[in-house]
Amino acid sequence: MTFIKKPIFRHPSLPKNDLGLTYRDYEGLVSTLCAGCGHDSITASIVQACYDMSLPAHKIAKLSGIGCSSKTTNYFLNQSHGFNTVHGRMPSVATGANLANRDLIYIGVSGDGDTASIGLGQYCHAIRRQLNVTYIVENNGTYGLTKGQFSATNDKKSKNKKGADNPFGAIDLALMAIELGAGFVARSFSGDKEQLVPLIKKAIDYNGFSLIDVISPCVTFNNHPHSTKSYDYIREHNTAMGELDFVPERENIQAKYNEGENVDVTLHDGNSINLQKVDSNYDSRDQDKVVNTLRKYRGEGKVVTGLLYINEDAEEMHQTLKTSKTPLNAIPVNDLCPGIEQLDKLNKSYT
Repeated sequence: MTFIKKPIFRHPSLPKNDLGLTYRDYEGLVSTLCAGCGHDSITASIVQACYDMSLPAHKIAKLSGIGCSSKTTNYFLNQSHGFNTVHGRMPSVATGANLANRDLIYIGVSGDGDTASIGLGQYCHAIRRQLNVTYIVENNGTYGLTKGQFSATNDKKSKNKKGADNPFGAIDLALMAIELGAGFVARSFSGDKEQLVPLIKKAIDYNGFSLIDVISPCVTFNNHPHSTKSYDYIREHNTAMGELDFVPERENIQAKYNEGENVDVTLHDGNSINLQKVDSNYDSRDQDKVVNTLRKYRGEGKVVTGLLYINEDAEEMHQTLKTSKTPLNAIPVNDLCPGIEQLDKLNKSYT
């Protein structure tokens, strides 16, 4: 496989974030994916989010499995930690890394095959344990590396490129995540950067398991008139649950406005955002209403995007396990080893 590096030259007039870094500093290698692939748009959104949040690359660990989606970790954050696991096993590697060093920011990138098929069990248990990771699924409903077979997320009414029918129903990863107890669940479209970037920022900021299911059309095998994962279909059937943006934790900014209204809010950096308040029928904190709403729209053939569900009181894995505040990889060996007397005492307690 050929890896093409981007030029290291940076134009001196490029804008810089709080760390003095440019957008280019958060990029990776040149993409080898098909031209127009939705995955590259997701990569650009991840780069933009990390740049906007002024995240240092050495504090980020990016992980992936196998598939077109799992190649994308090569294309962003070239100076961060990285681990490309075997097929479907990214969650267990992320869990081990997180247990060893809780201070890193974990970004896992997976696909609908890597997550909803061979990796489904690991996906479920990562959610159940509230692993503190931003888990991005690049969902195109097809196996792009093996010539376009249906994946487990492909809708039953969605045909393949040759017109063959899909005999099985789809797994809805967002609905599954909510019912398994995920604290942050969102869905977006690779072609909607204005929505996706704020979602990624909020997911990274959330303390616990954060899922973003991103519909990402495969331009080679699943971007045709009969596909429900195509660019045209998502644009025509997208139902956004309000407009949103992400504000990092600083001095509190308040805005009061009624349901159905929108308001401009000035941020700490002088820029402003426009907030659109959804009506009272949708509450992203009410699990039952969220599930019912998603099922209703799915039955109407609509794809609901935006922040679907959030539980701000959920405990993440380290809180549940009551682990050390100091990362395990930073604790001296002498402190980790209890000594022979303590081990003998422990062994005797089991007799």
